[in-house]
Amino acid sequence: MSLATLHSRARSGINAPLVTIEVHLANGLPALSIVGLPEMAVKESKDRVRGALINSGFEFPPRRITINLAPADLPKEGGRFDLAIALGILAASGQIPSQTLDRYEFIGELALSGTLRPVKGVLPVALAARDAGRGLILPQECTAEAALVSRIPLFPANHLLSVCDHLIRGDAVEPLEAPCAPAETTHHPDLAEVRGQQHAKRALEIAAAGGHSLLMIGPPGTGKSMLASRLPGILPGMSEQESLETAAIRSISSQGFSASDWRQRPFRTPHHTASGVALVGGGSNPRPGEISLAHNGVMFLDELPEFDRRVLEVLREPLETGQVTISRAARQEQFPARFQLIAAMNPCPCGYLGDNSGQPCRCSSDQVARYRGRISGPLLDRIDMTIEVPRLPAHALGHGGPSPTEQSQTVRARVEQARQRQMARNGCPNSQLAGRRLDETCQLTDESRNLIIRAMDQLGLSARAYHRILRLARTIADLAQADAIKPSHLSEAIGYRRLDQRN
Repeated sequence: MSLATLHSRARSGINAPLVTIEVHLANGLPALSIVGLPEMAVKESKDRVRGALINSGFEFPPRRITINLAPADLPKEGGRFDLAIALGILAASGQIPSQTLDRYEFIGELALSGTLRPVKGVLPVALAARDAGRGLILPQECTAEAALVSRIPLFPANHLLSVCDHLIRGDAVEPLEAPCAPAETTHHPDLAEVRGQQHAKRALEIAAAGGHSLLMIGPPGTGKSMLASRLPGILPGMSEQESLETAAIRSISSQGFSASDWRQRPFRTPHHTASGVALVGGGSNPRPGEISLAHNGVMFLDELPEFDRRVLEVLREPLETGQVTISRAARQEQFPARFQLIAAMNPCPCGYLGDNSGQPCRCSSDQVARYRGRISGPLLDRIDMTIEVPRLPAHALGHGGPSPTEQSQTVRARVEQARQRQMARNGCPNSQLAGRRLDETCQLTDESRNLIIRAMDQLGLSARAYHRILRLARTIADLAQADAIKPSHLSEAIGYRRLDQRN
């Protein structure tokens, strides 16, 4: 048989579209051509495949070989198709049987010796292969990542000869069917280590329970960064679907996937010199940025006004939609970006405006206005909660100060209980409520409705702020295990919006 057909997977965002590899051997002068929109690394695979076949003891057919990567309009990149191309040449030349090829999908880069090398983005490939009902033959070093996907037969191999033996005999490569996901072992800093700041801790608990965004304003050294670093320790655990989404993004990123990150909510802290492309992603071949790497987790922006204003503006749409679309001349990719934004800033350029330490503020009113003006009103309007983090007196920091507060484990238990109420009622955290579901879930009494109307008139809040107050009040009610939103819940939620009007 001079024609062989195999299946592999390309990389498109966090998806792995099917690529059908057709290998045809024809009479004529010996040559090998690859068609189907391959990039340079794919075109170079013909030399890697030739060396791998010869060094593995196979015959490289001295015929005219045409390799078609379908669909033809899908860009193909990297060395992930090497294994499938080599097996296609062997099957088309009759050196291995072709009857069982349709039962598998193949992915892996070949060394000149025939050794299989790992590739990035294996987790999306395993998910797609499972949905297609096929087994996956892949490099041994990618097994830990692919095995996170349940109910898929995996056949890890370390050499081209092992794969060929398996296709000939059917049992040369032992299947791995049980996922080997590691247990959650990461230890986060404890919230009890933060002395005082009860108001900020309360806001942090509410933000964790409902997935709300939070802005902390206070003088330098008051514990804003310390509080933010404790947030992952009180967030609810990740579901399997969330874990797979997060792992898939890490798998296709430049950092790659690590088994130690399994079921760990991301905590990203980009520096204020980061560019817009670094935050949202991009490049000629689009890659995920910080907001996508923080999907299902937290992104902490310290010294918020020090970020370039144009960089901050790129966060506006993802905060609303939970996804980002990167468009380039040749292609367009969409990445999930449902992250929890936590930010911190000083009240003025010198940092001591309103500080009770006695340190005088040296900033003029114009300097303060310009400093706070670096954060646009539309971006502030999308932040659910804004709080002040004041300086603590010296006696509150020493051994004679107040005893440590609740540990993260205790707070996390309340947060998980509140999140379970939300998932049972809404199917999503309160921060994602919208439309009719928001109206049904956040019904108000006449007293509460009059309260929020007065607050909107006095504070000049927008319709978006109105809906965010409702979501926030619903989370506060869930923490109190209340079925209805009470005026006390609504008043506390309104209090977290008042500082917006001072900036």
